[in-house]
Amino acid sequence: MGEFFSLLAALIWALAVIFLRKSGETVPPFALNLFRVAITGPLLVVTFLIAGQPLISGAPLNDYLILLASGIIAIAISDTMFHRSLNMIGAGISAVTGCSYSPLMALMGFFLIGERLGPWHFVGMTLVLAAVIIAARHKPPEGASRRRIVIGVVWGVLAMATVAFGIIIAKPVLNRSPVLWATAVRQVGSLGILLPIALISRRRREFFSVFKPSRSWRFSLPATILGSYLALIAWIAGMKYTMTGIAAILNQSSTIFILLLATMLLGETLTRRKILASAMAIAGILIVTLS
Repeated sequence: MGEFFSLLAALIWALAVIFLRKSGETVPPFALNLFRVAITGPLLVVTFLIAGQPLISGAPLNDYLILLASGIIAIAISDTMFHRSLNMIGAGISAVTGCSYSPLMALMGFFLIGERLGPWHFVGMTLVLAAVIIAARHKPPEGASRRRIVIGVVWGVLAMATVAFGIIIAKPVLNRSPVLWATAVRQVGSLGILLPIALISRRRREFFSVFKPSRSWRFSLPATILGSYLALIAWIAGMKYTMTGIAAILNQSSTIFILLLATMLLGETLTRRKILASAMAIAGILIVTLS
């Protein structure tokens, strides 16, 4: 079940990235992240009501604190860095830096919570990572300087490191908590840090202007619902019901999905390199799942 949710999260996130690529052309990274978190909050409340679940859990205070910290690290901080990186280096190079997510997740799972991966899991990981690297070897964006690319890559790797750390520290709590409740608490944590920063910032008018209906909503709103609501719930469920290392490997398949969706929706050419990478990724996913 966890493997299914992890793959579903990867597919939904890939579709969200298509919209995020367009949103980033007009919306600053911090403002886009604030918009995503603020819109997702009411959606989660409605989901709670429909599911008949209590908004306040009887979980110990320590569980709340861990999930709040996870939201601050893995959503407020990580997603803002991800948007900045995506804007600086483009989707192609960003996909390459995103490859660091799986090994960082497995490494942190090993050192922080003592998870173990079998030999076949490493075979599947190798195939998926090799596929992603093959598929994502695009040329640097036209007109981008080397310094801009280096800084953008650093932001991207830091985004992957913080999202991995944020979910790893919450893994024990996720194992004993309802998925929707844990997701909501993490979102509250991220909003609790993003909103005060926006209010005291000199750019607050610019940040809050994103909430005024405009043409940018045709990209930012679908990106929010897909990436910060549906994909997030599926991602948390995948982390809850399977090992973090396995979930991370399957989540990494989002890069392959992005390439395929870009071909179908954006008219990008599906090359032999992309076909080979897709085949390798599917093989790796099957090995990980069947293991």
